[in-house]
Amino acid sequence: MAVSKSAKPKTAVNKKTLLEAYRLMCTAQRMAETYDENKEICSKYVHSTSRGHEAIQLAAGLQLKPYDFASMYYRDESILLGIGMQPYELMLQLMAKADDPFSGGRTYYGHPSLKREGFPTIPHQSSATGMQAIPATGMAQGLAYIEAQKLTKSRNRPIVLCSLGDGSVTEGEVAEAFQMAVLHQYPILYLIQDNDWGISATGKEMRAMDAYEYAAGFKGMKRMRVDGADFVSSYKGVEEAIDYVRKNRAPILVHAKCPLLGHHTSGVRKEWYRGDDIEIHSKDDPIPKLEKSLRTAGVSADAMKKIREEAIIAVEKDYQKALAAKDPVLSKFDEHEFAPTAITKETGKRKGKNAEKVVMVDAALHAIDEIMKTTPEALFYGQDVGGTLGGVFREAATLAQKYGDGRVFNTPIQEAYIVGSTAGMSAVGLKPIVEIQFADYIWPGINQLVEELSKSCYLSVGKFPIQSLIRVPIGAYGGGGPYHSGSVESTLLNIRGIKVIYPSNAADMKGLLKAAFHDPNPVISLEHKGLYWSKVPGTTDAKTFEPDDEYIIPLGKANVVQKAEPEKVADGESAVIVTYGMGVYWAKEASKEFPGAVEILDLRTLNPLDWNAVDKAVRAHNKAFVLTEEPLMNSFAESLAGRISKECFEDLDAPVMTLGAADLPAVPLNVDLEKMMLPTAEKVAVVIRDLLNY
Repeated sequence: MAVSKSAKPKTAVNKKTLLEAYRLMCTAQRMAETYDENKEICSKYVHSTSRGHEAIQLAAGLQLKPYDFASMYYRDESILLGIGMQPYELMLQLMAKADDPFSGGRTYYGHPSLKREGFPTIPHQSSATGMQAIPATGMAQGLAYIEAQKLTKSRNRPIVLCSLGDGSVTEGEVAEAFQMAVLHQYPILYLIQDNDWGISATGKEMRAMDAYEYAAGFKGMKRMRVDGADFVSSYKGVEEAIDYVRKNRAPILVHAKCPLLGHHTSGVRKEWYRGDDIEIHSKDDPIPKLEKSLRTAGVSADAMKKIREEAIIAVEKDYQKALAAKDPVLSKFDEHEFAPTAITKETGKRKGKNAEKVVMVDAALHAIDEIMKTTPEALFYGQDVGGTLGGVFREAATLAQKYGDGRVFNTPIQEAYIVGSTAGMSAVGLKPIVEIQFADYIWPGINQLVEELSKSCYLSVGKFPIQSLIRVPIGAYGGGGPYHSGSVESTLLNIRGIKVIYPSNAADMKGLLKAAFHDPNPVISLEHKGLYWSKVPGTTDAKTFEPDDEYIIPLGKANVVQKAEPEKVADGESAVIVTYGMGVYWAKEASKEFPGAVEILDLRTLNPLDWNAVDKAVRAHNKAFVLTEEPLMNSFAESLAGRISKECFEDLDAPVMTLGAADLPAVPLNVDLEKMMLPTAEKVAVVIRDLLNY
């Protein structure tokens, strides 16, 4: 039940804590002043400071435990000071230096990614406001799962701190996070810092209510207000909130009103738009308020003066040291796009002992079953994959019954949460498998995929690769219509830092899914609905003998599914079709008109691409045809054809041919209209004939 209250300290905060908070407040203030005084250096890269927010941030940072987790926003410099980060370390990030402990000079100031003994774990932080709410809630979901499944023997009861600016709470993805947190009661503290500004927009322009009022709509969200400019009020409120989450394993929202005493960022300076508002906010400066509390606690003016002077000296010393620090080694600019995978060779048996032929959907089901049987850290969730239905294609049938609703379960219709929560799951050591019901509905999850999952490994210099397997049924057949038939691989392939597989038969489905699961990076498995059951005419070969439990295919290895006759190749009468998914079957059917003249190369993995296999095949045949189900214009297929034309130019005897769907915005419902739009074996045969006769 939601509780509306304001935190009022019952007892004073001890003097030692007050003195430490004052030292760090003075440090944060002097850091902000130093950056302003040295704009020509410090504003080379855009940054924000915590000026005005120090009280609430230090109240949180000083109370987090090393076994806790945190997800912060770009103004949370004082939280970092509170957990023990040094000004020098933060300045290394400010100046994009090599030894920046978070990103090695790759990302902005105040964007931490920390995995260090004795400190809370802080996964990669993006700049997109509100975005962190989903990965943070995913961490809390992961902690709840670990506890429910008894995967830890530790007596610690970690919590997740998710820090947000009030303006970001208007983002839809924050609502998705709140919904899941209250639905399942996850151990998370949402700390909302409200300075009544969102760049140059005021609270009145941005919202009908503040975050505290908004959270009342989420049944089960305990709420609290604190004076975010007063350290004592903030500290006692946060203390109560942390204690609540730690004991009850349930969410709480703390709303802290703060002044904004610095710039929005160094690139959007306060004097450009604040006017008299700066003076109004200055009256709520946290530092004089804390000095009053210190005087009450018996700390003299001279003692406070000494602390201020020591902070000035320490900040200057660290600033000079950071100025002199080395810059990044330029030759390492491209390291850590992906974490290395242990799966580098095909292992196991492609045809298991006493194996029978299975359809692709069953091979996928068996792969996930075998994974979950041996890996307690694995869990599977998404829309309709739970025990009631087991997936709209029955691709999760029986899994919930076998492994329980705690490991295989439905989510709300929240594609952003489904995708983004895997970042949090991975950060706490879990291995999530999730599903987007149709490729046409992946778009709400793209924000998380781009900003959080794809960038994490690179921007954290390898500290936080995200192990995430995202299954996506894709493709058109039999009148699926405009919202259940789309092909989206080109969009996904424009996102760097993720891998994409596209199996075309049952054996490949099982082997690739196993490799994708064990890969420490985000992998999207595109699974053609028309191949799941081999019901589409010409797709019988998608059924294969089932591989054994150990079968794994490394990502990035193409497969020759049909060879041309050596005599045809030697006489220059052959061509290679480079394709994937349903294209394999259009190519097989069409090639029957040209016996022995067509090799078919099934890419199987679209990223990483097996360029060596493509290059070898093209140079062997001197004629190439790239076939896709996507609309052709600006597609992956066109890009690949362009690369073939450039790299293999001297060996080509004809232009590189391409074929894809018509360049239309959607697949029409009527089956005859659908057939007009899509490639068919007949259309493929026309291109093959033109290519061989060129």
